[in-house]
Amino acid sequence: MLDIPKLRTDGLRECQIIAISNLEKSFKDNRPRALIQMATGSGKTYTAITFIYRLLKFADAKKVLFLVDTRNLGEQAEQEFKNYTPNDDNRKFTELYNVQRLRSSYITSDSQVCISTIQRLYSILKGEELDEINEEENPAERGWQPKEPLPVVYNEKVPIEEFDFVVVDECHRSIYNLWQQVLDYFDAFLIGLTATPDKRTFAFFNENVVSEYSHEDAVADGVNVGYDVYTIETEITKNGSKINAQEFVDKREKLTRKKRWEQLDEDFTYTSKNLDRDVVSLNQIRRVIRTFKEKLPEIFPGRKEVPKTLIFAKNDSHADDIINIVREEFGEGNAFCKKK
Repeated sequence: MLDIPKLRTDGLRECQIIAISNLEKSFKDNRPRALIQMATGSGKTYTAITFIYRLLKFADAKKVLFLVDTRNLGEQAEQEFKNYTPNDDNRKFTELYNVQRLRSSYITSDSQVCISTIQRLYSILKGEELDEINEEENPAERGWQPKEPLPVVYNEKVPIEEFDFVVVDECHRSIYNLWQQVLDYFDAFLIGLTATPDKRTFAFFNENVVSEYSHEDAVADGVNVGYDVYTIETEITKNGSKINAQEFVDKREKLTRKKRWEQLDEDFTYTSKNLDRDVVSLNQIRRVIRTFKEKLPEIFPGRKEVPKTLIFAKNDSHADDIINIVREEFGEGNAFCKKK
């Protein structure tokens, strides 16, 4: 690390240059934990892949773990590694280094980058199999949580020196309490990525903040644009609803989305908190999307095109429902609305 070449800045934003340069200085100072705070949309993952590339090429790093808390984030990260081309080489990252996204308990010996959910890594350390459905939502959003941390013991198949560096994506969400011991297990440098750190985040990373780039900074730099909140509420989102006994409903498996008809034996009442998790109302989603479409001239007067819009989903299945309905309501193809 002390002899790492100077960062080539071609194609990098100023905020990314600062984050990488300060992080490498933190490594040189032998500080075991570092936090990168960058606004959503300013290129956190690109920044992470850039410094991972430099660690592998110049700092003799053998293996890096990129840790996420949902399968969807893991798939996105994998795609970004595949698309990344460094500014000092014409080859793709995955042509230079092996990238493995963990889908089982097997960690290949020749992979330089491993992408995993924290749930799967925990199951690997415990020597247990993991159902993919447990990777659908981040652990912090689960209604039930054990009172005591889940114990992690030494696993000779995955020794504590397995990874030289561990990058924790969205580190403000799920690295505390139940899952912190998964990170504490490894003898590695820890790098956190987040747009919204809280007091616990700063404490976990020993207040070693190597980059502070807020949404306001990103707007001022023209990287992001400002936003207004336009609220669309439905009766179901406010108060929930009831499905009467003897009605036929679709029962859908979360992972495969396979459907089957089933008749209810008794009334089923649900609240707004159950919506889009335990109960899916496609008409409610359609009503919100249709209202958004109808109100576009009011929200964006004088604009003919639909502006770039972020729709936050509660889980992967909810995102798929939203995407299908957006495409239908706007009469557009696959490129119009995508899952990120």
